[in-house]
Amino acid sequence: MRFVTYGTDDGDRAGVLNGELVHVLPPGTTLLGLLGPELRQAGERALAEPDEVVALADVRLKAPIPRPPSIRDCLCFLDHMRGCLKATGAPGVLEPTWYQIPAFYFANPATVIGPHDDVPISPGSAWFDFELEIGAVIGAAGRDLTPEQAVEHIAGYTLMCDWSARDLQGLESQLKIGQAKGKDGATTLGPWLVTPDELPFGPDGRLALHVRAEVNGALVGQGRTDAMDWSFGEVVSYASRGVELQPGDVFGSGTVPGCCLIEHLDFGDLAAFRGWLKDGDVVRLSAEGLGEVRQTVRASAAPHPLAPRADPAAVVRPPRRNPARSAVPYTRGLHQVGAGVWAWLLPDGGYGRSNAGLIAGDGASLLVDTLYDLPLTAEMLAGMRPITDPHPLSHAVLTHANGDHTHGGQLLPGSVRVVAAEATAHEMRAEMAPELTTALQVMDLGPVLTPYLRDRFGGFDFGGIRLREPDHTFDRRLTLDVGGREVRLLNLGPAHTEADAVVHVPDAGVLFAGDLLFVGCTPIVWSGPIANWIAACDTMIGLDAPTVVPGHGPVTDPAGIRAVRDYLAHVAEQADAAHAKGLDLREAVFAVDLAEYAGWLDAERVVVNVYQRYREIHPGQPELDRFALFALMAEWQATRS
Repeated sequence: MRFVTYGTDDGDRAGVLNGELVHVLPPGTTLLGLLGPELRQAGERALAEPDEVVALADVRLKAPIPRPPSIRDCLCFLDHMRGCLKATGAPGVLEPTWYQIPAFYFANPATVIGPHDDVPISPGSAWFDFELEIGAVIGAAGRDLTPEQAVEHIAGYTLMCDWSARDLQGLESQLKIGQAKGKDGATTLGPWLVTPDELPFGPDGRLALHVRAEVNGALVGQGRTDAMDWSFGEVVSYASRGVELQPGDVFGSGTVPGCCLIEHLDFGDLAAFRGWLKDGDVVRLSAEGLGEVRQTVRASAAPHPLAPRADPAAVVRPPRRNPARSAVPYTRGLHQVGAGVWAWLLPDGGYGRSNAGLIAGDGASLLVDTLYDLPLTAEMLAGMRPITDPHPLSHAVLTHANGDHTHGGQLLPGSVRVVAAEATAHEMRAEMAPELTTALQVMDLGPVLTPYLRDRFGGFDFGGIRLREPDHTFDRRLTLDVGGREVRLLNLGPAHTEADAVVHVPDAGVLFAGDLLFVGCTPIVWSGPIANWIAACDTMIGLDAPTVVPGHGPVTDPAGIRAVRDYLAHVAEQADAAHAKGLDLREAVFAVDLAEYAGWLDAERVVVNVYQRYREIHPGQPELDRFALFALMAEWQATRS
């Protein structure tokens, strides 16, 4: 039999499903109250003499047991655990204890939702995931059960989805006390409770169902429940040791391998990952005999922040201060830098603290870059409204592909034409999903790298970002008309990235240099070659713009461009000399003499710059991924602080 619960204006009603009709049980009857020997008898009476009959299509199903006494989420599929370990860069080898006892944790019965209810993203989470599971519902009380007895205590099975905030889960795992808010958001049960006699079982007694998981109609994973390493009988038996199980207690199977997002995450190929769940995504989970659930993911309000406690063991570092002089006050917000031209500045110019620009013409305006997350971009766009209300945004130029210049694009009106170099558009498509940057905030990467990354990236919110790709691309040059004003775009890359565009406003004498220019903070050569960046500096100087807005740092003039040019030449000389001496990369970066550039913020970026120069000299130099480069930067910084 298939039992359902649905909501009405007068309260919940329970019934038995017969084809597409619900044979309704008497008012006040609940499935929880019927569990045990009376369940089948009540179902047979409802089929023969229903209180009423309603069409399944006309009711809104709830979870069959809307408020279970308890939920134990088990980990019956060890391949799922191996996949999770591999996703985080571990070898995927489980500790011996996993093979000795079944694992489970308690989920929150108060967060149970129905099979078609919207699912709220856990507040503060950028890594929201689903997990397709099967739920076994206890029908009769019992304790100290054998596995064979435990199976007889199961009243039926239902589809189950354990919604998981992977970033919160990863952060909380470092407390080493078990699951917490990362698993506290929602649990789906439904659409119905199916008695065991209607379901197939294998010769070993394991439930044998084919399951399938999709997001927005695209297959994520599929598998079989008879691949369980620990059977329901075994996990229920284990849980009953010294404990009285109650009718309605739910036991989740754990995730069927592949039927979640995290197992498809590969830090060696981040661009291949589809990304975590976002507002509006539709998740469809199905299992033969158990039906399907279809739910839409919805954004939640931001969480109320909590101030961290003082860490008595923390190393007290001096406050960061950008040492460069500024042509305008170097304060957060909008500053006019020319006739009808403004810069949005975000001190201190370190990682993610980038600048943007606004160019206003007659009844139209152009935005130069967005910011690293949605709250920062929303603040900027609100601050620009006194200009953009009378001169609405018509264009937005992305100077390059890095997230601190592109992540806020979804907040732009649909009428805005987003423009970028073709190589920038290509790099945006190839980069990892924006929310994966949360890894820099939550992953435990060791005692040196973890605090370094959290210090640099901890203040940003990467949740809910949907990357907006350019509407129009160009190769090397493009001239735009913005309300009668000429705005020139020049792609001077590759240098910092695959393409690096500058935005020149000739009639105002203003140049937006993007990340070809860092002022008071250290440039970082992600792409190179360094010689091309030096040539780009020469081109920018040749534009003879008296006011220059860098991608990071305070507003400057051509002297600021010359300083970056000289830094790059100095680093190339240092790297060439080290290579000529036979020093390997590690020896070279720790021996480098930064001279007058040692006081620039984030001086440890010299690690990446020397690495790129070494690869230019010797293309066979072993390639390092960004985590390896960040680790070397963190180590370099620790030795200099």
